[in-house]
Amino acid sequence: MSSNTKTNNLIRNLVVAGDFVVMGVLFYVFVVFGPGLEMAEGISPILLFMIAAVSLAIAEYFFSTVIHRRRLTLEQVLRQVTYLVVTQCVLTYLISKTGFLLTNRPSPHSLFTLYFTLGFYPLMIVIRVLERWFVKRYRRMGGNTRTALLVGSDQALLPVYDFLSSDPATGYRVIGYYANHEIEGVPSSLTHMGSLADFDTILDMPVNVSSTNEEEKNDSITKFPIPDELYCSLSWTKRDEIRRIRKFCDRHVVHFYFIPVFAESFGHTLKIEQIGETVGYTNYIDPLQSPTNRAIKRVFDVIFSLLVLIPMAFLTPLIALIIKLQSPGPIFFRQLRTGMNGRSFYCYKFRSMHVNSDADRVQATKDDPRKFPFGNFMRKANIDELPQFWNVLKGDMSIVGPRPHMLAHTEQYSELIDKYMVRHFVKPGVTGWAQVTGYRGETKELWQMEGRVKRDIWYIENWSIWLDLRIIWMTARQIVIHDEKAY
Repeated sequence: MSSNTKTNNLIRNLVVAGDFVVMGVLFYVFVVFGPGLEMAEGISPILLFMIAAVSLAIAEYFFSTVIHRRRLTLEQVLRQVTYLVVTQCVLTYLISKTGFLLTNRPSPHSLFTLYFTLGFYPLMIVIRVLERWFVKRYRRMGGNTRTALLVGSDQALLPVYDFLSSDPATGYRVIGYYANHEIEGVPSSLTHMGSLADFDTILDMPVNVSSTNEEEKNDSITKFPIPDELYCSLSWTKRDEIRRIRKFCDRHVVHFYFIPVFAESFGHTLKIEQIGETVGYTNYIDPLQSPTNRAIKRVFDVIFSLLVLIPMAFLTPLIALIIKLQSPGPIFFRQLRTGMNGRSFYCYKFRSMHVNSDADRVQATKDDPRKFPFGNFMRKANIDELPQFWNVLKGDMSIVGPRPHMLAHTEQYSELIDKYMVRHFVKPGVTGWAQVTGYRGETKELWQMEGRVKRDIWYIENWSIWLDLRIIWMTARQIVIHDEKAY
């Protein structure tokens, strides 16, 4: 077992042990200082704690911590904590109720479990965020590292290298790459270690598996640094070479990853999909193709939009009055935009500009003379977007998704950007992944729109309700901490 695997296990075990400590401290505080005694009158707190501890042990078995993983998002952490706490609290309630009923003893009040859950859940989220921060900091300092080797000269390896090396908190160290020629556009930090022929001489070298000393093992293959992971991007025509590399990885306990060559994957990373008994590849996998996922997203959209529209009904008369005082014309701005499957729909906003003939062609700029003072304020505070929750309720839009563009821009950029129309596989959103990751507002250069489209496609392929919650949180944070691109 490699040292970084041992460290990962240690991290996981420490976190699990910490969960029991946190639950024990909270239980003590809740029973001694909170309403616990009244709700569990006649029941031994020690017995109730033992039931809670057993329930947590079962929950940890199924939904243990994931913070030691290197490829991890905040929504994955949130999802795991949710499953863990809900499972623990449901089991605590069911076991205590059943046990006390069978023994004819008074059982704890239902509110006891409910209140304990409401305290345990946010506390666990805070603890997990802190634990994740410590793990990332430890890896930045050089601990718990994992090495990677690249094989091939295709540009498909560059995004892999960027992902592995861009954030030191993941703990990856890329040794270099073997290829017959240098990768076009390769950064100077990625070392070219030799040709494929040089790598071939290594593939057949034996490993001294009887040695427990890492240095002795490396000496047995002329000190070649055995990586923890190997990423291979060779043409399908080199299948024999790929097979040899995979066998080498098996012998040396190295995780093998095959990256399709860019030209052979039609300019896009292909996704594996099971077609009956056959494994096939598709260009896009959309989690929202699932009826269950669509239903979850739609229910969330309806509830969330109602929570916004109800208080908005009381604010609209005041907003309308100020708009009328500063700029003659309608209260709402209605514009045709491109929606799901390329269909057009009317998108609603509070009007933030004077009535003008360029509204359907020209994007707003920082010092746009078309904006009136209150309109400028609404745009910076995102108040002008509130009527779009009516679009969400109607079903034209979703809370989270690719931002809908005016028809002129759809026509323009669909000709300039190869995958532009892919963003219309799902409903457009009031906010989106591109907007909270630096691609909001005016697109002066083509690369800005390309970056936005790339992030929109990433969102489509990686959708989850947890990702939606994360984007909503990041959007709310941008409202408090002003985004300079909001104008």
